[in-house]
Amino acid sequence: MFTGIIEGLGEVIAIEKEGENVHFSVRCDFTNEMKIDQSLAHNGVCLTIVKINDDVYTVTAIKETLDKSNIGHLVVGSTVNLERAMAANGRFDGHVVQGHVDQTAICKAVKEEDGSWMFTFEYVPTNGNVTVEKGSITVNGVSLTVVNSQDNQFSVCIIPYTKEHTTFNTLTPGDKINLEFDIIGKYVAKLMVSN
Repeated sequence: MFTGIIEGLGEVIAIEKEGENVHFSVRCDFTNEMKIDQSLAHNGVCLTIVKINDDVYTVTAIKETLDKSNIGHLVVGSTVNLERAMAANGRFDGHVVQGHVDQTAICKAVKEEDGSWMFTFEYVPTNGNVTVEKGSITVNGVSLTVVNSQDNQFSVCIIPYTKEHTTFNTLTPGDKINLEFDIIGKYVAKLMVSN
């Protein structure tokens, strides 16, 4: 389980295809604290570390992950948001994030405001995925609060710290991002359809 609080950024330094799987080798500042078989969220996608070599680790993404997220669009040189799984004795600073991307969305607009930025995203409303005003959403692994919730789009506001320390610093209109909708909202939506 994750909380959507990004620990750092990683740089993709190698990509290797093996059948339908893709191995991503990533360099980051805290590789020395990792171990093989550990879960690590990449743009909100939970992947397992399968290899470590100095300051570079490798994770493998299967076809399902590549189809449902923006991970398959990474290239050598891409930057990804990173978060290790939450420690049982740690603070819960974000919200419940599983690391299971529900679908992708497209960045429609970036509006600079006085000291912050508003990002607007559009998605295909499927499988009961909904946002609610002031509810939680995970965008590329970042726990955020929804503003301007609509049927197929929503916005989030980003403070300077978040923009500087995540991939929001390079996000532009047209970019594809990963969405994980709030798990509580997903359960409520499913119960409403069942009744």
